Amino acid sequence: MSAAPLSSIDIKQNKIIEMFPDSLDWEQKYKKIIDLGKALPVLAEQHRQEKNIIKGCQSQVWLAAELDKDKGVIRFQGDSDALIVKGLVALLISVYDNEKPSDILNSQLFFVEKTGLRNHLTPSRTNGLTAMVQQIKNYSIAFHYLLNKGN
Repeated sequence: MSAAPLSSIDIKQNKIIEMFPDSLDWEQKYKKIIDLGKALPVLAEQHRQEKNIIKGCQSQVWLAAELDKDKGVIRFQGDSDALIVKGLVALLISVYDNEKPSDILNSQLFFVEKTGLRNHLTPSRTNGLTAMVQQIKNYSIAFHYLLNKGN
């Protein structure tokens, strides 16, 4: 019996895991996370609204989502005023951007555990990460409904 093919979300997470090998110490891993955040495109002012602020984060975090109805995928954008958190936003966007709402809802987020990241985040950052993932799932539920209403 062969294993089910990996989803594109799983493939993206495996690439993240490869970016953070055990041979790197945590200072090097944090630097990579910060660099990923610095590489995020600038979030347009129109998305820096109260409705896009993630509640439960100690830092200011904005996460905006738009449904590309033609392709049936969600496009995510985000930002934070804290460098590490901005890097976490970048990691989540790299996993979930350009994915179908149903695929997001059916996915399991495993890179946080497999990279050891969860063990190296403060409790407040872990809570913030959980809040970001929950908001991504909330957007996915809403957009899944929009795509499927009338069917």
